[in-house]
Formats: sequence, C-alpha cells, structure tokens
Amino acid sequence: MFIRTERLFLRPGWLEDAPELARAIGDKTVVRNLSRVPWPYREEDAAEWLSRDQQPHLPCLLVTLPEAAGRIIGCSGLHDEDGRPTLGYWIAPGYHGRGYATEAGRAMLGLARLAGHRRVHADHFVDNPASGRVLRKLGFAATGRTFTRASRGRGGASAPAVEYEAVLESDSAGRMPMAA
Repeated sequence: MFIRTERLFLRPGWLEDAPELARAIGDKTVVRNLSRVPWPYREEDAAEWLSRDQQPHLPCLLVTLPEAAGRIIGCSGLHDEDGRPTLGYWIAPGYHGRGYATEAGRAMLGLARLAGHRRVHADHFVDNPASGRVLRKLGFAATGRTFTRASRGRGGASAPAVEYEAVLESDSAGRMPMAA
C-alpha cells in the first residue's frame, strides 16, 4: 500500500530501510514521546520492527520526502490497542513544525475509513502538547480521560497521557471518503 499526498510519499518499510530508519527515529526527544519504542534505538530494533507481520486493516507506513530522494522522515500508522484502532505517528526532529505529521495523519485516517473503521483513538503524553495540536487538526476530540502510560523510551517510566477519539464520517451515499 502506497499513498502520495501533496508533499509526502507514505510507503511500507523494507528490511533494507533499517539503517535509515534507525537514524531517523534515533533521537531521544522523539522516542520519549512514544510508548513502545525502546531507547536507545538501534539498527537491530529497526530491523525487528520492519520484519513484523502487518494486518491489512491496521497499516503502518514510513513517511518519506519524494523531493529528497525518498528520505525517511517519520512514520504513521494504525495499531490495535485494547481492541480499538489507534493512530500513532512520529516525525524526525529536523522536520517538525512543517505540517508533515498532520498531512501523514490525514492520509492514515483515509486508510482507516477505507478499512471500515468508524472510530479511531489516539493519545499523547501531557508533556507533548504539539501532538495534541496535530490530533485536533485531524478532527480528534479529547475524551476527557487522562491516564498513566508507560514508555519504553522513558526507561519504562510512566507519564500522564490524554486520550482522543475521531469519528470517521461517511458521505451521503454511506461511503467513507478519503481524508483531504
């Protein structure tokens, strides 16, 4: 599965991407805001992640820049959390503040609609308000639930997180439109 947006190309990851993926995500400021990614992040971690089985209704794609020879700048995907499709994403530090997370997130929500998901969840650590801004731009609303989430990137420590939910609307014919 491949997605071309206005500025990005989202694609599956391949084992040969492991060195570049490890460099792109290998920044503590990124990893500390993710719950399941270890720190330090090594090339072996990238190879293990790239080798995992993916479920078609829960895609996870690398975010690349076509004009920069396909450089990996992040990742966006859906995963199952407590039986609910959940959006996750990260963007490498040199590419923050350019709207790439929002653009990639819109593409992933479009895929979620095509996969038949009607609701998608997400959360962010309280000390990462930029992620909350991205989620709100994507149409997510805070559920009012704050909980404690462990983070491998924080050495296994727990931190407060805010939960969000997006309801994916269908069009008047009942079809689930792609995100704009």
